[in-house]
Amino acid sequence: MSAIDESSRAAVAAEAAHEGAAVAADSFRTELAVEWKDGKTDVVTQVDRNAQETVIEAIRAAYPDDPIVGEEDDALKEVPETGPAWIVDPIDGTNNYVDGIRAFGTAVAAVADGEPVGAATVCPALGDAYRVGPDGAFLNDEPLSVSDCDDPEAATVCPTFWWDFDQRDQYAAATRAVVERFGDMRRFGCAQLELAMVATGALEGALTNLRANPWDTVAGVELIRQAGGVVTDLDGDRWRHDSEGLVASNGEIHDEVLAAAREIEG
Repeated sequence: MSAIDESSRAAVAAEAAHEGAAVAADSFRTELAVEWKDGKTDVVTQVDRNAQETVIEAIRAAYPDDPIVGEEDDALKEVPETGPAWIVDPIDGTNNYVDGIRAFGTAVAAVADGEPVGAATVCPALGDAYRVGPDGAFLNDEPLSVSDCDDPEAATVCPTFWWDFDQRDQYAAATRAVVERFGDMRRFGCAQLELAMVATGALEGALTNLRANPWDTVAGVELIRQAGGVVTDLDGDRWRHDSEGLVASNGEIHDEVLAAAREIEG
């Protein structure tokens, strides 16, 4: 893709994320009809579906023939290895959204041959809009930079994503690995926001041993990289949308974050 096309796609991702986030914001802290998908904490609302439809409409208006990967309903679930595509999470952090917690957002990423070329995560209840493209990474139009902290005992790290009930030993191991190595731990229940916070320097790292969904990750990973951070898999290789594990950091403490992630499964 040309630089001009990348800029256009980054702009469409940002606009689509804003439009989807506006749909979510309109119903935030109202009475919601909640449905359950695959478990007691895997919830969805009609607002999720409406927000995804709004995002897709915004993308289709500019790129009508591109495939779209999304969390809800009949959208694709795998990122194509070749050609352009879009990745959509209409409300990341739906449990927070349902509970009236402000930590949720709409994430949209444009990819080419599986690699991101532009993305945005808009968190309307926080008043925060993250975007990334050929011109860099930004929060509310201010350039982003990861933390320069190089002391693990002064760092704050997030064990991100959700370990199912049959994986609670791994969940416990993840939290133990973090609290034994780093100054403190945070967890916000919204993966795209947690990754964005690594990009801003609010967190020094985020980790999981799980294979995460692309709609939960790709936008935030690109924010981190453009802000000067590092994201790898459990082997320490460059992270991709289909990688096992996700280890994100400011780069200064990456070896320690990687060691903590590897400890989850012993």
